[in-house]
Amino acid sequence: MSNPSRLLLRIALAFAFLYPAYGFWANPNDWVGYIPAFARDVGLSQDVLLMVFAGVHITLALWILSGWRVFIPSLVAAAFLGSIVYFNWNQLDILFRDISLALAALALAFSSRNR
Repeated sequence: MSNPSRLLLRIALAFAFLYPAYGFWANPNDWVGYIPAFARDVGLSQDVLLMVFAGVHITLALWILSGWRVFIPSLVAAAFLGSIVYFNWNQLDILFRDISLALAALALAFSSRNR
């Protein structure tokens, strides 16, 4: 895969993680429903839990954008996006794009495997 294609995939995936991180902070009630019940029941307050998830999102986005060992964060991103769809299957009308993003993350991971 060419460098411009990989760069565009990295930017697209980073945006898919940066925007929810902003949303967790700006409108937490709009986003808390996407966190699976087992994660909400770990004993943290909703605000702390959302900030933890925002931190994970930002870390993944910046790691993917950096281009350093992209295979690892791309696999994590694909698993994360797949799990969002899996645990919120009843909202597939909204989350169907996450399937495409997960596949794009896998494409980026496999194109970066030997780099």
